Amino acid sequence: MIIVDKYLMVVMMFLIVGIPIAFISPAGKILEHPVIPLFYASIAGMCIIILYSSYKGRKEKQKDNIKRRSKK
Repeated sequence: MIIVDKYLMVVMMFLIVGIPIAFISPAGKILEHPVIPLFYASIAGMCIIILYSSYKGRKEKQKDNIKRRSKK
C-alpha cells in the first residue's frame, strides 16, 4: 500500500483535476484541440509522486528492519 504525504496528496488532487481541464473548455464544451501538454504533464506528475512515495516508504521500511534486527 502506498502512503502519500499530505502535501503530496494535495498536489496529486490538482494533477487529477488538471486532466479533464485539458479536454474541456471554460464554457463546458469539449475542446476541438485539447491541451495535450497539460494532460501528459498531469500524468507524469502523478507517476513521479507515486514513485517517490514508494521509494520513501521502502527506505523507511529498511530503517525499521535495521532497527528491529539490531535489538536482538
